[in-house]
Amino acid sequence: MLTRLGSVARHTGHDGRSTNTRGPGASRSTRRTSTARRWGIPGLLATAMAVCTLLVTAAAPAGAATTYPIGGLGTAVSNFIFSPGDVAGANNWSCRPTAAHPYPVVLVPATFADVGDNWVALSPMLADAGYCVYSFNYGMTWFSFGRVGGLGDIAASAQTMASFVNKVLAATGAHQVDVVGHSQGGMMPNYYIKFLGGASKVHTFVGLAPSNHGTTLSGLVTFGQDLNLLGFVNDVFVDTGMPGLYEQEVGSPFQQHLFAGGDTVPGPHYVVIETDHDEVVTPYTNAFLSGPNVENILLQSQCPSDPVGHIGLFLDGPALADVMNALAGGSPSYVPPCTNYGLPL
Repeated sequence: MLTRLGSVARHTGHDGRSTNTRGPGASRSTRRTSTARRWGIPGLLATAMAVCTLLVTAAAPAGAATTYPIGGLGTAVSNFIFSPGDVAGANNWSCRPTAAHPYPVVLVPATFADVGDNWVALSPMLADAGYCVYSFNYGMTWFSFGRVGGLGDIAASAQTMASFVNKVLAATGAHQVDVVGHSQGGMMPNYYIKFLGGASKVHTFVGLAPSNHGTTLSGLVTFGQDLNLLGFVNDVFVDTGMPGLYEQEVGSPFQQHLFAGGDTVPGPHYVVIETDHDEVVTPYTNAFLSGPNVENILLQSQCPSDPVGHIGLFLDGPALADVMNALAGGSPSYVPPCTNYGLPL
């Protein structure tokens, strides 16, 4: 981001000349002594600080925004440990949307992730571009240790999202939000949109490798079915407080209910961004949606050499550029720079 530095104008008298403020015969040392006696050292220091403050204020352009650093993998690991609920650029509740960016952006983390690690790149990118950015953790259970999200019942997580979106709308005065979610975070909002009144409150919904229609988890779900072990495994998930894992499987009752009436509803614009190297949402084509208001993007059709996998999307240059383009209402034919690829995981 480029930051413009304002200039400080030098003002002179009406006739363009400096005015002599010393009286006739007054020496410079006499004036310094007299001033020190009148104001004292603390007074002089306070005056100097005030002058410096005025100069700094004059040098900064009106409305200058904070620039947030774009995080990487190291930041993600650090945030996971030390700040799972905070990330640079997000949850500034005094932020007000602008005419250029009228919709606050709500970021929804993936399963096993949290606000702090999932959005170390996208949150500051959006904030630096002038968006009001918000994010929340959901699906936390006793097994989460305050960091591992998306384990709880997905319908309950959608209720959490509904409350959070209402809070964002009330704080910003906006009528709609844009939503960006990764993995379960790109699937769960469908429940909010379809069943909890979210269709009228979501303008654009972008999913990064969303677990739409469920996953075979690289064949493990099918393998468990063939061995008649899947029911036992799913019972373990539920009994240990992790139903959100079971509900993301292909053919689960949750998935059947969620998409029984079609993939989308009128209102929001849907964008799905997926990689053909996804080994979590499998087959990767399950992520894509069908509907008149849908844009499906396969990253390798834009950047054939992009090796990014499911997890690595949160730091993938082309994927993040596609998100920015979608939120800006950019062209569906947009092709991002094929650089800064995410991890092949």
